[in-house]
Amino acid sequence: MQEPARVAIDLGAESCRVSLLRWVGDQPKIEVIHRIPNGPVHQGNSLHWSLGKILPGLEEGLRKAAAAAPEGIASIAVDSWGVDYVRLAADGGPLRDPFCYRDERTVATKEAADRIIEPFELYKITGAMPLRINTAYQLLADPAAGIDPAAPWVMMPEYVLYWLGARRVSEFTHATHTGLVDLKTGNWSAEVFQRLGLSLDAAPPIVRAGTIVGQLKGPLAQLDAFRETKLIVPACHDTASAIAGIPTDLSTTAYISSGTWSLVGTRTSVPVTTRQAFDSGYTNLGAATGDLLFHSLINSMWVLKQCMDSWAAQGRPWKIEDIVQQAAECNTSTGLLDMDAETLMLDTDMPERINKELTRLGFDPIPDVAGNEPAFARVIFESLSMRYAAALGSLEKMLGRRLTAIHMLGGANRNKLLVRLTEERTGLPVEIGQTESTTIGNLAVQLAASEANGQPISPEAVRKWAKRLCQG
Repeated sequence: MQEPARVAIDLGAESCRVSLLRWVGDQPKIEVIHRIPNGPVHQGNSLHWSLGKILPGLEEGLRKAAAAAPEGIASIAVDSWGVDYVRLAADGGPLRDPFCYRDERTVATKEAADRIIEPFELYKITGAMPLRINTAYQLLADPAAGIDPAAPWVMMPEYVLYWLGARRVSEFTHATHTGLVDLKTGNWSAEVFQRLGLSLDAAPPIVRAGTIVGQLKGPLAQLDAFRETKLIVPACHDTASAIAGIPTDLSTTAYISSGTWSLVGTRTSVPVTTRQAFDSGYTNLGAATGDLLFHSLINSMWVLKQCMDSWAAQGRPWKIEDIVQQAAECNTSTGLLDMDAETLMLDTDMPERINKELTRLGFDPIPDVAGNEPAFARVIFESLSMRYAAALGSLEKMLGRRLTAIHMLGGANRNKLLVRLTEERTGLPVEIGQTESTTIGNLAVQLAASEANGQPISPEAVRKWAKRLCQG
């Protein structure tokens, strides 16, 4: 009898993917069965994610997966970006489309929260860098939008599982992104909830990656392939899934996950919450197997994507491969950006924002005219590679150990220029990982969970499956 298939859903800030794992003999084959565009949308003065587009798109993808897998589908698991959530009404439906973390509503609530709990004090409890995009500050902003602060909430990927029939939970890797978890206990910090005036009763229970949280229900469950399909929380945060998809040990290797955001770090067994770690912008977040990911969050390809959207709107469209190639042919960068500058984290008018930053830092602006687009890209890549080097230098000092290599995930296969610049700036060899490492990690956790019989999944089991899936 053929092994049943499995489905990995990856919610991305630019696209959502439904991927299907099937077995050809004893060899795994992963196919992206459906992809839907995604992106934050303006609703009045606010920035949201459209469930009305995401959920029907996912349903279409799941129906395609069922049609392609007559052997049946054993499980579905979902991962996504962090910090965003859905508030639920009394009937279990969404109160409204969830806010996007880039919405500026959290500027005021972050300032107010900082007066209640000093940021470094909060960091010592949660291990999470207290960024204004964090779930904690978003929850504080809900009453101003007319949202009941006692309404239950669930993070985005767990919400999709809930929509498919799962119970309401928060998976550990994703929960740690809220800025509300006490890393010493691995559970919600009652102290932080109380001091910030947030409802602890509204938060879902935390479960570990690999937990079966229900069985598929509703119309999809009537399809033959889905009659016995389990719903599993993988490492629900996409970075944790991507790291779970690395088939090698990371004891002396750093990782760089380069996408909308870049994350530069490595694994640790205990939280690092020193003043130096805080001042250097390092966060401690959950890993798939219960240990921690210690990394710096860096604004990344979002900046280039916003530029490309602006140029396309002006009739100057570019493909990423073309702009990378031409950026490599630019002899020098005209300057370096502070990639962490707040203005570069906002949407719209990005070329103008870049020029204002260049001017502020003492560099000449780049005329935003046809033909200069690769020069903008070159500045972004040069700035990113310098930021990577600084982050890795800080990492080595804080952990007291040398790193010997970098494993780069995400779009590195399409950005040889950024890979080369990173090697030059850091002095370390860069190993290019799987483009879809998040999908591999999602599936590796599902497969490891199927063998664990309800026990915690082990790092060795996840690496074993990741290696097999990478070779398939």
